[in-house]
Amino acid sequence: MADTNKTAKLSFDGKELELPILSPSAGPDVLDIRKLYAQGDVFTYDPGFTSTAACDSTITFIDGDLGELLHRGYPIDQLAEKSHFLEVCYLLLYGELPSAVQLEDFESRVTNHTMLHEQMVYFYRGFRRDAHPMAIMTGVVGAMSAFYHDSTDITDPWQREVATIRLIAKMPTIAAWAYKFSIGQPFVYPRNDLDYASNFLRMCFSVPAEEYEVNPILSRAMDRIFTLHADHEQNASTSTVRLASSSGANPFACIAAGIACLWGPAHGGANQACLEMLREIGTVDRIPEYIARAKDKEDPFRLMGFGHRVYKNFDPRAKVMKQSADEVLDLLGIENNPTLQVAKELERIAIEDPYFKEKKLYPNVDFYSGIILDAMGFPTSMFTPIFALARTVGWISQWKEMIADPQMKIGRPRQLYVGPTARDYVDVENR
Repeated sequence: MADTNKTAKLSFDGKELELPILSPSAGPDVLDIRKLYAQGDVFTYDPGFTSTAACDSTITFIDGDLGELLHRGYPIDQLAEKSHFLEVCYLLLYGELPSAVQLEDFESRVTNHTMLHEQMVYFYRGFRRDAHPMAIMTGVVGAMSAFYHDSTDITDPWQREVATIRLIAKMPTIAAWAYKFSIGQPFVYPRNDLDYASNFLRMCFSVPAEEYEVNPILSRAMDRIFTLHADHEQNASTSTVRLASSSGANPFACIAAGIACLWGPAHGGANQACLEMLREIGTVDRIPEYIARAKDKEDPFRLMGFGHRVYKNFDPRAKVMKQSADEVLDLLGIENNPTLQVAKELERIAIEDPYFKEKKLYPNVDFYSGIILDAMGFPTSMFTPIFALARTVGWISQWKEMIADPQMKIGRPRQLYVGPTARDYVDVENR
């Protein structure tokens, strides 16, 4: 972030303030209002913080108008096509693509720390048998600080590094065990001879009674899902992690806070909501009815999986995800599935219908990821845990960046108070 030597003048109540204008390496200029309250005795009002930069960052850049997503400057489509998840993890965490030696070392450290503390098995068994996997993940990740005392001191760079590797390595095991617990199957321990995505699939779908071979196409699709969800700038869950981190909370507590925020249907639950919508529509002949409802401003129904709050053109992740969806569905031979037929017809309409073009309601990453995960055999309750697994590296990268920032302050948003002014207490018998 650089000072442009430009300023903006703000005049009110006989006062005139000069606000510095800061220039990022990409994106619009930013008004620096840090001294606005001290000098002008006023706050800004920005519900949802949609026009407010709460931090500066070097990790991820999004241009919603152009449909551009960059991690450390690298386009997401190139990373999804040419790279793989753990290499993207290294990029997000350390700022540059690794050398062959660095990548081998990083992958080895992650692979050799995938097991959970054995006493955590009892922690899982404390949940009800029908507990939602996200509830389990929130609790288990938050409880990691009770099992790994040697990596909770955020002032120690080595402990921060240990916590980083532990979270990335153990999250697939935590998510897979949450799934196994929810369906009453025995836990499957990780194996060091498998890659990250294959290990996760095996822990989810293998059983002790028979051997399980991971299909490379499914593994690649899973890896792409992880890659495409690794980070997405200052979204709600990432901002939650940063806000929790600003208090000095340990990393496990901060990531648990991010998982809890991600659980919301307007955030990480969007792909689940999309698939549920496709199932509600049911058959292709009912699509016109739902299209009409989507166009009716008086009808609360909205098509899930179309459009994006940030991307005003197209979601750059969707093209890659569509390719994976086609590969997975072709492999599994389920083209005649009614839900898939509804999805394909909706996709065609969104591309050709003038209404959708005008509103720029193109299929987004959630539309395709839900279809892939359903085809793989995951229940909708596991969609958001898989999102949380992938997004963990983004949360940690943002957490590490914030901890190292000399400008870091505890988060303290202001408010526009519209409640009663001061009044005297009245004894209960006189009310």
